[in-house]
Order: sequence, then structure tokens, then C-alpha cells
Amino acid sequence: MPTAAVIIAVVIGVVAVIVAAALAMRAYRRRRLAEKLVKRDDDQVHYAFIINPSKPQADARRARIERFCEEKGLTEVEFIDTQLDKDGRACALEALAHGADVVVAVGGDGTVRTVASAVSGTGHALGIVPIGTGNLFARNMGIPVDDIDAALTVATSHGSRRVDMGRLALLDHPEDDHAHAFLIIAGVGFDAAMIDDTDPELKKNISWLAYFVGGVKNLFAPKYRANVTIRSADGSTHSTRGLVFRTFMAGNCGQIPVFSLMPNASFNDGLLDFEIIDTTGGLIGWANLFGDVVHQTITGKAEQNPLSTNSTIDQVQGVSAELVLEKPTPAQVDGDMLPATQHIRFTVDREALIVRVPEITRQDPSATGTMEPIRS
Repeated sequence: MPTAAVIIAVVIGVVAVIVAAALAMRAYRRRRLAEKLVKRDDDQVHYAFIINPSKPQADARRARIERFCEEKGLTEVEFIDTQLDKDGRACALEALAHGADVVVAVGGDGTVRTVASAVSGTGHALGIVPIGTGNLFARNMGIPVDDIDAALTVATSHGSRRVDMGRLALLDHPEDDHAHAFLIIAGVGFDAAMIDDTDPELKKNISWLAYFVGGVKNLFAPKYRANVTIRSADGSTHSTRGLVFRTFMAGNCGQIPVFSLMPNASFNDGLLDFEIIDTTGGLIGWANLFGDVVHQTITGKAEQNPLSTNSTIDQVQGVSAELVLEKPTPAQVDGDMLPATQHIRFTVDREALIVRVPEITRQDPSATGTMEPIRS
């Protein structure tokens, strides 16, 4: 059997085992969540639901939200649709101007990201009703992605965490009036090219697995080169000139479906996890990289598989990073494409966002308890 076929067969087998384990764990967590949600206290405040109408299930979700609010006796409710010239950020700013106490993003990671960009730093809470394909931030927060009533219960009852907000500024795009927010992962290079080459119709059919197809298209694309400066929490800086890589990512949350991409990433530590990935040797290098990701998923540690020979995953934490790239490079924030750029800066706003989540503990330093500030 050809070497490439063997590698693909092994990869498929490993993915199947991991998916089965993940499904079993999801079922267990869903049972535990149902037991906890019945104990939550409703919050009778002004809710604004920001809905992405382009999602296939948007109309059905709107109708269900209306029924849910009626059943719960929630009377201060408004709906604002995103539009081509009016993204989630603009809608959320409009909702806050109307006096909304809790702004609920109804959509995928893109809608959540843009709504959060406006709510961040205001003291008002963000609720999430996930109806996207990946819903990565909702998954990292433990918010149900396949049970709308459970997600609505979380969004309209007390229990929140403070979450860091990542920012990516395109320093060579003076027309931008703000840095682009991200809650999960932002990056330049292979990850952005993979997202850009993912077919939207395929995403509708096979969800996040469609990204693998986009990735295959870019396996043999040229590498990227940049001068990189990372600032640590203690204020020290570390610079590298002419760094060569496949992708450079900044992570606020490190869990993606099935895999742990950045095991040390924490959404409330005031740090970003920078991950620099490179491969050599064609398919062998990519296979080794896959093995590295599986290894750290199983161990829960940001370390490479000891058997890796043709891949590198360098991971370092910091409060900011600045890249000056050799040539214009595709960039992305939480799966949304940005214009090609040669000069970018990643930063983090510590615990700037309040997010309503299913579970908080007394020991959790980011928990806001049963009440959030400013009537949220």
C-alpha cells in the first residue's frame, strides 16, 4: 500500500476513535447540564437578540426564541438582524443605545465575535445562542450547541464569567477604526488560507470538517517569513528576525472540535497563547504535525510527540505580539477573513467581557456570582 494511503488510513482511524470518545463525553456533560439548569434564577431585564438571518435555521430559531420568552414571561425583548452593511458590532451598539441589559448573539462564531466586540468593556453581559457550523467559543464556554432551550436558559438567567478579549490590529490598514476582536484564535498564514479556501456550501453539509478540505488545498503552499516581537507579562520582549513558519496563531481558547490545539490557553488569564507551526518533508511533516496535535490532546500538555521529526509547534505566552511580514499575508479572526496584511499586532483585554455560561464555581476567579455589574 502506498505510503500516503497508509498515512491517510491511520489518520482516519485515529479521528474515528477520538470522535467516538468525544461523543460519549458530550452525552455525559449534557445530562449533568440538564440537572444544573433547573436550579438557575431567571433574570427579568431588557434582552436584545442579534440574529444572523443568513443562517438556514435563523427563522425557526427566532420563532422559538419568541415562544421561549413568552413562556418565561420576559417582556423587554427586541430583535435586531445583521445585514451586509451592518454587522454584529453595529447591531450590538444599537441594542446598547436602546437600553439593552443583556445582548444575545444568535449565530455562529462570526456573529458572536462581532457582538462581543461591542459589548466588551461595557459591563453588560453577552448571551449566546449558537446556530453556526463550528460554534467554537460556545463549546469552550460549555454552552449547549444542539439544544436551543438550554442555551436560552443560560442566556436569560444568572451565572456569568469574565472572559479575555483578543484584538488583532492591521497596522498597515489606516482605514480601520478599531482592532478586530477575537475570542478563540486569530492567525496569519496557513490557517487563514485554509479558512479562505473552505467552500461555504460544504460547511453547511459537513460542518467544521469542511476546513480539512480547505487545508489540503494549502499543504504545499510556500511558507511565510516575518520579524516577530513578543511581549511577556513581565514587560520583557523577545524578538526574532526572519522567522519562517507555516502559520502563526494567537489563541484565547485552545479547544477546537475533537482536538486541543493550545492546551495551555485560558480565556481569563490575561495572556494570549502564541503558536508557531512549521513542517518539512511534505506529507510526512503534516502527518507528524497531526500526531503532535493528537499527542497534546491526549496528554493535555503543550508539548510535541517525542517521535516527531518533521514538524515543530512552538508555544509561548504573552500579552502582545507584533509581526512585520515579508509580503502581504492572509489573516483571520475566529474564522472571519481580514484583508491581506504585512504588519499586525495581537493584544489582549483582560476579563473585558462578561459571558453568561452554564456553570460557575465559587473557586472560579472569573465568575461574577449571581449578579453582574450594571444591571446585566
